[in-house]
Amino acid sequence: MPGHGGGQDTRRGGPIIRIDRVDKVFTTLAQERIRALSDISLTVDDGEFVTIVGPSGCGKSTLLKILAGLQPATEGVVELDGTPVSEPRRDIGIVFQNPVLFPWRTILDNVLLPAEVQGRPMAQARERARHLLSMVGLGDFEKKYPMELSGGMQQRASITRALVNDPRILLMDEPFGALDAMTREQMNLELQRIWSESGKTVVLITHSIPEAVFLADRVVVLSARPGRIARIIKVDIPRPRSMAVLSDPEFGAVCGEVRGLLYGLESGAEHGAGNGGLS
Repeated sequence: MPGHGGGQDTRRGGPIIRIDRVDKVFTTLAQERIRALSDISLTVDDGEFVTIVGPSGCGKSTLLKILAGLQPATEGVVELDGTPVSEPRRDIGIVFQNPVLFPWRTILDNVLLPAEVQGRPMAQARERARHLLSMVGLGDFEKKYPMELSGGMQQRASITRALVNDPRILLMDEPFGALDAMTREQMNLELQRIWSESGKTVVLITHSIPEAVFLADRVVVLSARPGRIARIIKVDIPRPRSMAVLSDPEFGAVCGEVRGLLYGLESGAEHGAGNGGLS
């Protein structure tokens, strides 16, 4: 089966996230009950990079919000290191599709905002923020304002902000969806490097099949609403991965398997199992 070959296993520890039989039901103003998620069970290992794909409206973002403690599950439990997640936590960082940087604050001050809110020692936080900005190539831009940076640079600042308090887990909701194709590819390479150097556990939502496969140790494929886990596909392609992997037959085969599931086919061949670019 594609995605189950003999490549390098990058996972470094045992389970850190446990999702057990999670359901989510919303009630509309008309008292209509809408089931967004159904019977989601999943574990994520410490240091693992997991991506989640699925049709629009299948509950991907809802699942991420439950993981972040921003929304409660209707049924089931989410645990981090054996402790239920019922509210936002300091050891969970979040990156959204839009950078959401305050235009009146410099890049450094934007990155420092979580440390300010949580009352962290600012001298230590400032040192870490500058180290992180340097790591993502923004060391010379700490005094600039968001409007002076490109979209990709703003998103790098957003990732830095999520990392400034040194969370164990980084949750990302379509972080590169608004970027052009070339910038998106560069950001995928950058995120892979940041993940490799930081050792964080990452869960990322994307609509891009190639992006999901390129970044992941495992790809979680959700069904149409209510979102259920259709399959979990292990990506055994050695790291670090360069853009050259997009033309690799194994990469194309894994993309084809994911695409086939999303289109409800046994094989993705009819929709092109090739890479198609990271867009």
